[in-house]
Amino acid sequence: MDYLEVSKYVIPAAIVFFTVWVIIYKYFTNIEKMRKVDMMIENRKIIVPLRLQAYERIILFMERISPESLVMRVNQSNMNARQLQTELLSSIRAEFEHNLSQQLYISPEGWEMVRNARAITIQLINTASDQIKPDAPSINLSAKILDMIMEADKAPTGAAIEFLKKEVQSLF
Repeated sequence: MDYLEVSKYVIPAAIVFFTVWVIIYKYFTNIEKMRKVDMMIENRKIIVPLRLQAYERIILFMERISPESLVMRVNQSNMNARQLQTELLSSIRAEFEHNLSQQLYISPEGWEMVRNARAITIQLINTASDQIKPDAPSINLSAKILDMIMEADKAPTGAAIEFLKKEVQSLF
């Protein structure tokens, strides 16, 4: 009979104990979930502006290395075609190196588009340069590059810029 008497107290106490334990466990689990959500919101407040800034910088980079912009900015009247080619390629390389860290905030597909646009632009400059005598005036190379751009549907950087703009819109 002693066991029956003890079980009258132990069984309800065990039920109360497990009920309280479940309630406390769920309470702390919910608190942990809320902390994670709060942390994600705080991280977004920091990350989204950084990502937007990265997209802005990469689009600016694409604009700066677009052949039309690049030729107008780099070409000087006292240069020959070889010097202009060297300066154009040097400018692209410097701009790219300056913006290399932005790949942290841009999608892999977006970064690949940027790299492809850069490579196509370099290829276009080199192809145009191969068709002009190295000691010809730089204006001849400039004209050849611009002619090649006009023959193409779009500047190599145009597709990358459009892709990046769509990615930015998807952030919102």
